[in-house]
Amino acid sequence: MKVLSIQSAVAYGHVGNSAAVFPLQRIGVEVMPVYTVNFSNHTGYGAWRGPLISPEDVREVITGIEERGALAGVDVVLSGYQGGEGIADVVIDAAARVKAANPSAVYACDPVMGNAKSGCFVAPAIPVLLRERVVPVADIITPNQFELGFLTGTEPDTIESTLASADAARAMGPRTVLVTSVERPDRPEGTIEMLVVDDAGAWIVRTPLLPFKANGSGDVTAALFTAHYRSTGDPALALARATSSVFDLLEATHRSGERELQLVESQEAYAHPRMQFQVEQLR
Repeated sequence: MKVLSIQSAVAYGHVGNSAAVFPLQRIGVEVMPVYTVNFSNHTGYGAWRGPLISPEDVREVITGIEERGALAGVDVVLSGYQGGEGIADVVIDAAARVKAANPSAVYACDPVMGNAKSGCFVAPAIPVLLRERVVPVADIITPNQFELGFLTGTEPDTIESTLASADAARAMGPRTVLVTSVERPDRPEGTIEMLVVDDAGAWIVRTPLLPFKANGSGDVTAALFTAHYRSTGDPALALARATSSVFDLLEATHRSGERELQLVESQEAYAHPRMQFQVEQLR
């Protein structure tokens, strides 16, 4: 499998491509990373250095890949944090170019815009661009519960309303919706859930909620779920594998006391997920 991954990059720590590429490589996926920003560190620190990469420069990199004849071998286009407003057009065009070269390829969009605790942390135009232009051309989207609500204009909180919101998102264009960070009022204390909905049905998985914030975990989740889903076609299996790997990554990070993901140290969790969480079919 080959993935064209259009995301941010940081030198220190692990978010965007700096979080997604190594886990994908560790499970045997060839990745062509294209950067939308090249920052010293993620913006959660409140200070960072380095450039937003212009849409023209991002497009040039993709054109260079195309000139090598490589787009026909791409199975998945993956996008995450987009940086500047003009990146949306570049991503949409890249997905179209890949699909023209390989009609069986899919586009997976992680519509990064914020979370329930922090609110939106991207430029104000980005969520609207994602909702109106990017998500409708995606095959797979991986929003958290907060992002799903913005995309669909709903307030997902219960299982029923979250499923309804996922269906509303699917009506926008994507056939598969993975919802992360699902927190419903009636869930068992100290837990958090993820659910996936596609044409075949809906499935949910529950894990312990670890008491810390880990930037980049959503990027790893989107990458691993998409790769497993693409390779197996089985949403429940892809959900189980991704959940197992990401939980063990988060647990190792929490034990370490470090702020940044222990991405390299947790590599066996990607290659050999323990499959310790039960996936339940909802419909």
